[in-house]
Amino acid sequence: MNSWFWHAADIFFVILHTCLILFNIGGWLWKKTRRWNLALLLLTGASWSLLGLFYGMGYCPLTDWHFQVLEKLGHTNLPSSYILYLYQRLTGLYMNPATVDKTTLIVYLVALILSIYFNFQHNSPKKHHEEKTRF
Repeated sequence: MNSWFWHAADIFFVILHTCLILFNIGGWLWKKTRRWNLALLLLTGASWSLLGLFYGMGYCPLTDWHFQVLEKLGHTNLPSSYILYLYQRLTGLYMNPATVDKTTLIVYLVALILSIYFNFQHNSPKKHHEEKTRF
């Protein structure tokens, strides 16, 4: 295939993967996106753990496919983490892979907890106040 195709695929994966990461982190903020956010967080966790049993913990098919594209473009020695790759690509700086992995897991767990909380929160402060003032 032509080089332009692989460059376009690279840009596609950077945009798609980055948007999904940002949605995983903050999709719980908006009421209309909370269910989708929780679904994506659970899918991400399933990929990291269940698919991880077969391909290595933390496995992400998007990372795998994107790295295959990057290899077609001649990139070698790619990191094991997409977050680390993205950080290095955007800043040009090195960061300890273990630190990136731990930070990624912490941010994921915080986002998951917040998403679960807001998805299953049934008593909003306004409703609670209205129920309290009725006789």
